[in-house]
Amino acid sequence: MARKNKLLLAYYGDDFTGSTDALEFLSRAGIKTVLFITPPTPDQLNRYKGLQAIGIAGMTRAMTPPDMESELLNAFSKLKELNAPHVHYKVCSTFDSSPYIGSIGKAIETGLGIFRSRFVPLLVAAPALGRYCTFGNLFARMGIGSQGDIYRLDRHPSMSKHPVTPSTESDLRKHLARQTQLPIGLVDILTISGDQEIAADKLEQTIEDGSRIVLFDALHEEHMLTVGGLINSHAKEGEILFSVGSSGIEMALGKLWQEQELVKPVRRWQHAGEAGPILVLSGSCSPVTEKQIDYAVNYGFTEIALDTEAIAASADVTGVLDAAVAKISAAIKAGSSVVVHTSRGAHDERIDATYQQLAGQGLSEGEILAKTSQLYGTALGMIALKTAAQTPVKRVIIAGGDTAGYVARTMEIESIEMLAPLSPGAPLCLAHSTNSVVDGLQVNFKGGQVGAENYFVSALKGELLPAPSPRLRVVSNSIINQL
Repeated sequence: MARKNKLLLAYYGDDFTGSTDALEFLSRAGIKTVLFITPPTPDQLNRYKGLQAIGIAGMTRAMTPPDMESELLNAFSKLKELNAPHVHYKVCSTFDSSPYIGSIGKAIETGLGIFRSRFVPLLVAAPALGRYCTFGNLFARMGIGSQGDIYRLDRHPSMSKHPVTPSTESDLRKHLARQTQLPIGLVDILTISGDQEIAADKLEQTIEDGSRIVLFDALHEEHMLTVGGLINSHAKEGEILFSVGSSGIEMALGKLWQEQELVKPVRRWQHAGEAGPILVLSGSCSPVTEKQIDYAVNYGFTEIALDTEAIAASADVTGVLDAAVAKISAAIKAGSSVVVHTSRGAHDERIDATYQQLAGQGLSEGEILAKTSQLYGTALGMIALKTAAQTPVKRVIIAGGDTAGYVARTMEIESIEMLAPLSPGAPLCLAHSTNSVVDGLQVNFKGGQVGAENYFVSALKGELLPAPSPRLRVVSNSIINQL
């Protein structure tokens, strides 16, 4: 069947929570968007009337470069067939990557081989999420959707200690240069803040000087419209512009398309309302998520700590999961929301115990990191399936970027659409599935860094958590003091 919808943009997310982040900002901009688990068929696309953008929720952030290349060659080829003027490889706004795991350099090289773009725009800044880039250096607020302090990435209390891809360099050009030999240019914050024609000339000169990748600075919301215009000017008729970056790409292009009156932003969303009791599944070891679990338990959520060492030790984890589901089901039927977790932060004793268990099986460090994401995500997904079949739970919250993709796939989710905002970068969504137990569930996928301490309680109530106030001068001074 021929495809009926003409798309403005298609994207591939390197993890599930980041993919829902892009879904939210496209939807907020008034762009009809659906996020798929695998590349959609024409029949699947035609089920959604007025579709303007699609995403694929991938898992390349947790893959080695050879596995990434195999995955992305197929995915990018499928996206190319959609003939959208923009194809975006969506990465985490903290640029989680290394030469060995989740290599953004490998993704760029693979994308260039498919799309043959003259250059690759790179935009990581996302002021609405507390992500700022000045003179090539990335800064991040502690806790998306919170009023946390802003840190240079290599000094960030969480990202500098990330268990898989710790940040040791805030200059994104230097960080990326470890992953690719492609020349990297910069359109800096002074240029972005000035005359647009001068900025366009600067971009053109940077490309002519041989840069195959061009990084764009951005500090304030108004910079995003400028960057959107610069990027979009290189998406020519009949050609596809391949870009890389955070959901800043969606924010920038969305602002531009609104300015051009191609789309109208959604000003008001229907309030999601309370849907308790809810089920929270956490595969995150972030200190942000740790505080959110503490808050939820103090509020009255039933807490269940998964025996991750037992999950790592056995090929058959049915007994472990069934025991957990029995406790969850009893709590939900008694009216209590439940939070199930694989750790209570980076210092949880289960982390080392599970590591030693997998190391004893002869796995390397890289294999252990990949294996734990798969084990935890699959286990949490099975718990969600079993719980949904046994209880009236209608809203499921999944925390942890590395595990979320496995959770979604195990839950047999086919696609999701944004239902309502909760916290910036983590919308409440409606799940579509051929499994009747899952079809129609409300799901929320949040990265480890997302949300204030009361996140899970607000998700229970369906409260819209507003983005933090811009505080432009404070933000600027905070960043300048760290340069």
